[in-house]
Amino acid sequence: MPGGRGVRVLAATGVLAGLLAGCGIRATQVPTDFGPAPSMVPCELSVSDIATQATPSGVPVEVFLLCSGALVRVNRSVEVAEGTEEPRRRVVVAQGLLDALAGNPSDVEDEAGYDTAVPSGLTVTGPRPGDPEDALRLSTAPDALPKYALAQIVCTFADSAAAGDNGSVVLGGTSAATLRRYECTPDVQSSPGTSTPPSTEVEGS
Repeated sequence: MPGGRGVRVLAATGVLAGLLAGCGIRATQVPTDFGPAPSMVPCELSVSDIATQATPSGVPVEVFLLCSGALVRVNRSVEVAEGTEEPRRRVVVAQGLLDALAGNPSDVEDEAGYDTAVPSGLTVTGPRPGDPEDALRLSTAPDALPKYALAQIVCTFADSAAAGDNGSVVLGGTSAATLRRYECTPDVQSSPGTSTPPSTEVEGS
Protein backbone atom coordinates (compact mmCIF):
# COMPACT_ATOMS: atom_id res chain seq x y z
CA MET A 1 0.00 0.00 0.00
CA PRO A 2 1.40 3.44 -0.91
CA GLY A 3 0.54 4.91 2.47
CA GLY A 4 1.70 1.92 4.51
CA ARG A 5 5.28 3.10 4.95
CA GLY A 6 4.17 6.55 6.07
CA VAL A 7 1.83 5.02 8.62
CA ARG A 8 4.61 2.83 10.00
CA VAL A 9 6.98 5.84 10.31
CA LEU A 10 4.36 7.88 12.14
CA ALA A 11 3.62 4.96 14.43
CA ALA A 12 7.29 4.50 15.22
CA THR A 13 7.66 8.21 15.93
CA GLY A 14 4.70 8.06 18.29
CA VAL A 15 6.19 5.12 20.15
CA LEU A 16 9.56 6.92 20.52
CA ALA A 17 7.86 10.03 21.84
CA GLY A 18 5.94 7.91 24.31
CA LEU A 19 9.11 6.24 25.54
CA LEU A 20 10.84 9.60 25.98
CA ALA A 21 7.88 10.99 27.86
CA GLY A 22 7.84 7.90 30.06
CA CYS A 23 11.47 8.56 30.98
CA GLY A 24 10.72 12.15 31.92
CA ILE A 25 12.37 13.56 28.78
CA ARG A 26 10.31 15.82 26.59
CA ALA A 27 10.61 15.27 22.85
CA THR A 28 11.90 18.32 21.02
CA GLN A 29 12.65 19.41 17.48
CA VAL A 30 15.13 22.10 18.56
CA PRO A 31 18.69 21.32 17.34
CA THR A 32 21.09 20.58 20.20
CA ASP A 33 24.37 20.96 18.29
CA PHE A 34 25.96 24.15 19.66
CA GLY A 35 29.22 23.66 17.78
CA PRO A 36 32.67 22.85 19.12
CA ALA A 37 33.72 23.91 22.62
CA PRO A 38 35.88 27.05 22.87
CA SER A 39 39.53 26.32 22.22
CA MET A 40 40.74 28.41 25.18
CA VAL A 41 39.36 29.54 28.51
CA PRO A 42 38.98 33.36 28.48
CA CYS A 43 41.79 35.24 30.25
CA GLU A 44 43.85 32.11 30.91
CA LEU A 45 47.17 31.20 29.33
CA SER A 46 48.72 27.75 29.68
CA VAL A 47 52.29 27.22 30.84
CA SER A 48 53.28 26.25 27.30
CA ASP A 49 51.69 29.43 25.91
CA ILE A 50 53.62 31.57 28.39
CA ALA A 51 56.87 29.77 27.57
CA THR A 52 56.28 30.34 23.84
CA GLN A 53 55.96 34.10 24.45
CA ALA A 54 59.15 34.35 26.50
CA THR A 55 61.85 36.52 24.94
CA PRO A 56 65.50 35.44 24.97
CA SER A 57 66.81 38.66 26.45
CA GLY A 58 65.81 41.63 28.58
CA VAL A 59 64.62 42.21 32.11
CA PRO A 60 61.45 40.19 32.93
CA VAL A 61 58.50 42.45 33.79
CA GLU A 62 54.74 42.19 34.14
CA VAL A 63 52.18 44.49 32.57
CA PHE A 64 48.41 44.71 33.00
CA LEU A 65 46.25 44.06 29.94
CA LEU A 66 42.47 44.15 29.73
CA CYS A 67 40.43 40.95 29.68
CA SER A 68 36.75 40.43 30.47
CA GLY A 69 36.54 43.99 31.79
CA ALA A 70 39.35 43.57 34.33
CA LEU A 71 43.12 44.03 34.53
CA VAL A 72 45.15 40.85 34.12
CA ARG A 73 48.92 40.39 34.47
CA VAL A 74 50.96 39.13 31.53
CA ASN A 75 54.70 38.60 31.12
CA ARG A 76 56.90 40.87 29.04
CA SER A 77 60.56 41.95 29.01
CA VAL A 78 62.33 45.32 28.84
CA GLU A 79 65.78 45.97 27.43
CA VAL A 80 68.03 47.86 29.87
CA ALA A 81 71.70 48.42 29.14
CA GLU A 82 74.03 46.97 31.75
CA GLY A 83 75.44 49.62 34.08
CA THR A 84 72.58 52.08 33.59
CA GLU A 85 72.35 54.35 36.64
CA GLU A 86 69.23 54.08 38.76
CA PRO A 87 67.48 57.37 37.80
CA ARG A 88 67.95 56.62 34.10
CA ARG A 89 67.11 52.95 34.60
CA ARG A 90 63.76 53.90 36.12
CA VAL A 91 62.83 55.93 33.02
CA VAL A 92 64.05 53.22 30.61
CA VAL A 93 61.95 50.62 32.41
CA ALA A 94 58.92 52.94 32.40
CA GLN A 95 59.25 53.55 28.66
CA GLY A 96 59.63 49.83 28.01
CA LEU A 97 56.49 49.16 30.02
CA LEU A 98 54.56 51.79 28.05
CA ASP A 99 55.71 50.29 24.77
CA ALA A 100 54.69 46.83 25.96
CA LEU A 101 51.27 48.10 27.03
CA ALA A 102 50.70 49.85 23.70
CA GLY A 103 51.77 46.84 21.63
CA ASN A 104 49.27 44.40 20.18
CA PRO A 105 48.64 41.30 22.30
CA SER A 106 50.15 38.11 20.90
CA ASP A 107 47.99 35.73 18.86
CA VAL A 108 47.59 33.47 21.89
CA GLU A 109 46.58 36.42 24.12
CA ASP A 110 44.21 37.74 21.46
CA GLU A 111 42.53 34.33 21.23
CA ALA A 112 42.10 34.32 25.01
CA GLY A 113 40.44 37.76 24.94
CA TYR A 114 43.27 40.08 25.98
CA ASP A 115 43.31 43.70 24.77
CA THR A 116 44.82 47.09 25.57
CA ALA A 117 43.58 50.69 25.65
CA VAL A 118 47.00 52.34 25.92
CA PRO A 119 47.69 54.46 22.81
CA SER A 120 50.86 53.99 20.81
CA GLY A 121 53.50 56.72 20.77
CA LEU A 122 53.15 57.59 24.46
CA THR A 123 56.47 58.59 26.00
CA VAL A 124 57.71 59.16 29.54
CA THR A 125 60.43 61.29 31.14
CA GLY A 126 61.86 61.47 34.63
CA PRO A 127 61.39 64.10 37.34
CA ARG A 128 61.96 67.80 36.82
CA PRO A 129 63.87 69.88 39.36
CA GLY A 130 61.70 70.04 42.48
CA ASP A 131 59.78 66.83 41.62
CA PRO A 132 59.97 63.76 43.85
CA GLU A 133 62.74 61.46 42.64
CA ASP A 134 60.25 58.73 41.72
CA ALA A 135 58.04 61.04 39.61
CA LEU A 136 57.29 60.15 35.99
CA ARG A 137 55.92 62.59 33.43
CA LEU A 138 53.88 61.36 30.46
CA SER A 139 53.67 63.03 27.04
CA THR A 140 49.87 62.91 27.47
CA ALA A 141 48.56 64.18 30.80
CA PRO A 142 47.13 61.35 32.93
CA ASP A 143 43.69 62.97 33.18
CA ALA A 144 43.54 63.17 29.37
CA LEU A 145 43.98 59.42 28.94
CA PRO A 146 41.06 56.99 28.67
CA LYS A 147 40.13 55.51 32.07
CA TYR A 148 41.09 52.01 31.00
CA ALA A 149 44.47 53.18 29.70
CA LEU A 150 45.26 55.14 32.87
CA ALA A 151 44.33 52.12 35.02
CA GLN A 152 46.64 49.90 32.96
CA ILE A 153 49.53 52.37 33.28
CA VAL A 154 49.06 53.06 36.99
CA CYS A 155 48.86 49.38 37.96
CA THR A 156 51.75 48.42 35.68
CA PHE A 157 54.03 51.21 36.96
CA ALA A 158 52.99 50.80 40.59
CA ASP A 159 54.03 47.15 40.54
CA SER A 160 57.42 47.68 38.89
CA ALA A 161 60.92 49.07 39.31
CA ALA A 162 59.74 52.19 37.50
CA ALA A 163 57.94 53.43 40.61
CA GLY A 164 59.58 51.62 43.52
CA ASP A 165 57.18 48.66 43.67
CA ASN A 166 55.09 50.19 46.48
CA GLY A 167 51.59 50.04 45.03
CA SER A 168 51.50 53.65 43.86
CA VAL A 169 53.13 55.89 41.27
CA VAL A 170 53.65 59.66 40.95
CA LEU A 171 52.51 60.82 37.52
CA GLY A 172 52.06 64.09 35.69
CA GLY A 173 52.10 65.54 32.20
CA THR A 174 55.07 67.20 30.54
CA SER A 175 53.20 70.49 30.08
CA ALA A 176 51.73 70.85 33.59
CA ALA A 177 53.43 71.44 36.93
CA THR A 178 50.97 69.41 39.00
CA LEU A 179 51.81 65.85 39.98
CA ARG A 180 49.53 63.27 41.58
CA ARG A 181 50.24 59.99 43.34
CA TYR A 182 47.99 57.31 41.89
CA GLU A 183 47.17 54.02 43.61
CA CYS A 184 46.44 50.64 42.08
CA THR A 185 43.65 49.29 44.27
CA PRO A 186 41.72 45.99 44.01
CA ASP A 187 38.72 47.98 42.74
CA VAL A 188 40.81 49.51 39.96
CA GLN A 189 42.04 46.06 38.94
CA SER A 190 38.57 44.51 38.91
CA SER A 191 36.70 47.49 37.35
CA PRO A 192 39.24 49.71 35.55
CA GLY A 193 36.67 51.59 33.48
CA THR A 194 34.35 52.53 36.32
CA SER A 195 36.39 55.43 37.67
CA THR A 196 39.90 56.82 37.58
CA PRO A 197 42.47 55.35 40.01
CA PRO A 198 42.39 57.16 43.38
CA SER A 199 45.04 59.84 43.66
CA THR A 200 46.31 62.66 45.82
CA GLU A 201 48.16 65.80 44.78
CA VAL A 202 51.87 65.73 45.51
CA GLU A 203 53.06 68.84 47.34
CA GLY A 204 56.11 70.69 46.17
CA SER A 205 55.75 69.71 42.54
